[in-house]
Formats: sequence, C-alpha cells, structure tokens
Amino acid sequence: MKSIKYLLVAIFSSVVLVACGGKEEKKKEGFSYEKKTDVVKETKSNPNDVTLTGNDAMQFNKKEIRVKAGEKVKITLKHIGKMDKNVMGHNFVLLKKGVDVMAFGNKAATAKATNYIPENGKDVIAHTNLVGAGETTVVEFDAPEVGTYDFLCSFPGHYALMKGKLIVE
Repeated sequence: MKSIKYLLVAIFSSVVLVACGGKEEKKKEGFSYEKKTDVVKETKSNPNDVTLTGNDAMQFNKKEIRVKAGEKVKITLKHIGKMDKNVMGHNFVLLKKGVDVMAFGNKAATAKATNYIPENGKDVIAHTNLVGAGETTVVEFDAPEVGTYDFLCSFPGHYALMKGKLIVE
C-alpha cells in the first residue's frame, strides 16, 4: 500500500512538473519587461575620438574623458532624449583651467543669444553647438596641456548635473 502511495505521488509530481514546464510564455508585440537603453559604441581605433550622449534626465553618459596631450580630440555629442533643444538643449563646453563651474553656469544661463556661451567664450577651450532630440554635433580641437579640465552643458540649470572632467595625459 505504501509503495502505491509513493508511486502515485511520484506520478503526480512528474505530471505537475511536465505540465508547468515546457510552456513558452508569449509576449505581446511591442511590450517588454526588459529595460531598454540606447547604446553608443565607441571607436577604439583612436582614444581621442569620444562619443558623449545627453538625455532628457540631464545626464551625460560619461563623467570622465581621458585624452592624449597635444593630439587632435574629436567630441561627438548625441542628444538621445525626445525633447526639443529649446526645452532640453545640450552642448559640450570645455572650460579653461581654474574657471569656476558654478559661476560659469550662472553666466551662461543669461547668454541665450550666444547659445549659452557667455563673454565671447573667454573661459572656453572648445564647445559644440546646442542640440535637441535626435540631433548630433561634433567639435574638434587640440588637447590642451597635461592636466584636468572641467566640461559641462551650459544650457540653463544643466551644469549642476551635466558635468565631468577631461583628463589630459
């Protein structure tokens, strides 16, 4: 009698396991549980060619960029958000050594006529144009002397979050 009970339990367990497994859950078209992110691949052939992205959450994808001193640097800025540049514009601005990021950001906020680059760019080594959703811009410049330089987005209020360091080696 005990062996029949064990046999029935084993058969029942096998049936449950087989019934539960093997089914492939069908997902509705266009719906996914996975978090989707935009991936930007960098060209590794030249470490001074850098792709930087900006999004609608006022974030750059990099907080640090390393380049070689005296060589050409190419920064490609891609706006991967969905908002227009009048609302959520982004740029890349590389500041000279010693320039206070907060003071520059505050001056930049009032420089709409010059795309948020104040005082004819006297504190700037290089900058891109302002871009909005889906747009890309590029700036090329010679890397300055060895040291650490601040970069930021000068669109009003963005510099608090959208900033980083360019390290010249």
